[in-house]
Amino acid sequence: MIETLQLYFSYPFVRYAMIVGVLVALSSSLLGVTLVLKRFSFIGDGLSHVAFLAMAVAAIFQFTNNMPLILAVTVLAAVVVLCMGETTLLKGDAAIAMISVTSLALGYLLMNVFSTSSNISGDVCTTLFGSTSILTLRMEQVILSSVLSIVVVIIYILFYNRIFALTFDEDFSRAVGVNVSFYNFAIAVIIAVIIVLAMNLVGSLLTSALIIFPALSTMRIYKSFKAVVISAAVLSVLCAAIGIIVSILAGTPVGSTIVGIEIIGYIMCVVAGKFI
Repeated sequence: MIETLQLYFSYPFVRYAMIVGVLVALSSSLLGVTLVLKRFSFIGDGLSHVAFLAMAVAAIFQFTNNMPLILAVTVLAAVVVLCMGETTLLKGDAAIAMISVTSLALGYLLMNVFSTSSNISGDVCTTLFGSTSILTLRMEQVILSSVLSIVVVIIYILFYNRIFALTFDEDFSRAVGVNVSFYNFAIAVIIAVIIVLAMNLVGSLLTSALIIFPALSTMRIYKSFKAVVISAAVLSVLCAAIGIIVSILAGTPVGSTIVGIEIIGYIMCVVAGKFI
């Protein structure tokens, strides 16, 4: 097993994929605690379906680098969801559900009507559930994913206190002069960026797992907000690294393997929480 890992990690693309996977997992886990506590967990699913639609459009026009388009469309959708959620006619969960279903249906429809490939089912499956190979990341994707992941982590650290305040009491934050709308907007944009980054690793349908599972797992053990955030980040990185290694050894899809490891981690945390 060790010799097999050494062989695989002698290839640069495998090392790059491990670096990207760890960074994406780290950035994905940070806002998961806030989303769970604000009961906004399904925003990951909604935005991932929007990203699927953008990817379908990029495939139709045969863009060689589709990440800028997917990122722009997903960020725009996050802003729309935020604005719709602030109206009395359509609250946040309803807005997410509407955008999610519409994007998924349109994306699949476009990929069938304007198909540029003879294997539509394979393309859709790869887009929704991630690639079956760890060696498919191109260099520009590696660089962009790494830079954006690091930026997300830095922004979260710099604005940790404001995010903490918004998580528990928006009214109090507004009363003390915090620009709540701006920070909610910033959080929505960061979530959109995380969704696009996670798609490279686990596909559009499984991105929510990277955001939600680490937070839900560590909440079973810790009660402090800071402890939950830190432990969620550590758990997410460990699950991503272990999942990538297992996928190499077992030849399984990377995304599904990582999510499977996170499910095992959640079960272990639930059991541990019973004794703490």
